[in-house]
Amino acid sequence: MRIAFLSVSGGMGGSEASLVELVRGVRRLCPGAEPVVVVPREGPLGARVRELGAEVRVLPMPEALATFGEWSLRGASSTIARRGAALVGAAGAIASYQRALGSLLATLSPDVIHTNGFKLHVFGTRAAPSGVPVVWHIHEYVSRRPLTRRLLRYHVSRASAIVANSRSVAEDLSSALGAGAPVTSIYNAVNLDEFSPVGAIADLDARADLPAAEPETIRVGLVATFARWKGHETFLRAISRMRPAPIRAYIVGGPLYDTAGSQYTLEDLRSMTEAMGLSNRVGFTGFVERSSDVMRALDVVVHASTEPEPFGLVIAEGLACGRAVLVSAAGGAVELVEHDVDALTFPPGDADALARAIERCAGDAPLRARLGATARRTAVRRFDPDVFAREFLAVYERVSHRARTVMS
Repeated sequence: MRIAFLSVSGGMGGSEASLVELVRGVRRLCPGAEPVVVVPREGPLGARVRELGAEVRVLPMPEALATFGEWSLRGASSTIARRGAALVGAAGAIASYQRALGSLLATLSPDVIHTNGFKLHVFGTRAAPSGVPVVWHIHEYVSRRPLTRRLLRYHVSRASAIVANSRSVAEDLSSALGAGAPVTSIYNAVNLDEFSPVGAIADLDARADLPAAEPETIRVGLVATFARWKGHETFLRAISRMRPAPIRAYIVGGPLYDTAGSQYTLEDLRSMTEAMGLSNRVGFTGFVERSSDVMRALDVVVHASTEPEPFGLVIAEGLACGRAVLVSAAGGAVELVEHDVDALTFPPGDADALARAIERCAGDAPLRARLGATARRTAVRRFDPDVFAREFLAVYERVSHRARTVMS
């Protein structure tokens, strides 16, 4: 089976990490499969896929199309003129990109096309060779994105299967796309060998250009892309309301996606940190290739999304590494943990509640140990890579069989 995976990004966010794990699982469980990953540019995703021995094709996405999205059409900084220019620029790029994508897919001659990212759900569906089934892997909510919702509703009849990364996202999709949409849910997987309590530990102080912390310092980290809804401000406000010692905080990650206005810059976050008087208490590590090393370096892993989290791969990875994980309790994230059993939860955007949870973990080593041990067991049970890959292979086989039957 030849599978073309279409990614909207060449970087490594949660959906890209999921794609890498899926390619790994497909190659492990189905040696005859031929996965090919199409990326818009060279970057960490292509490098990781090549390490697995899978093929990578680079199809550049025009800048006007790459930067266009929901954030291009809203927000105080988006004037009518700018919105109009964004629409015109994106429209001009669509035809040429779709032709190029169609030509590439015809050359690859896949049995199944797997799309990762809203733009690729649309363009991949439109460019797919006749009779080739398309599987949308959806990692985000659709109902709160007016433009995306309309586009996906228009194209949903062409999707052979739609896989959501949580039950919460699946319910949202069924509501937004109609009861007849072919939606199912499959939890993302975690490489349980890489994300383990035992292994290499990143030097976060060196990465953040900070002096070495005192031996008893508790390290607390927000691991996330710079998307505006990932809770960076909530995290910083929580740290500002706590005693300076013996806690050191880290922001791990960086800007990932191209869509204009959808994320903070490093300068934005540094300015926010300085305004709160936290410059000596918060370190910025930038993007770290091996996030498992980061997890093991942290005593407390924070997930602080201010909007409902579709899944929360950082949560799963923190659990797998046996860390004490603090979870913003909304959306698919609620499905992954049980409060005070394998993690602690708090209301989204509540900096005071997050500060209390951090202080509780920081001051109670037995609590951290108990949460971490249970967290690892939860991760092994819920995020098994073989289960994840087998469920997707079953989807591919089902839609391929249906397509062959129709063609015959």
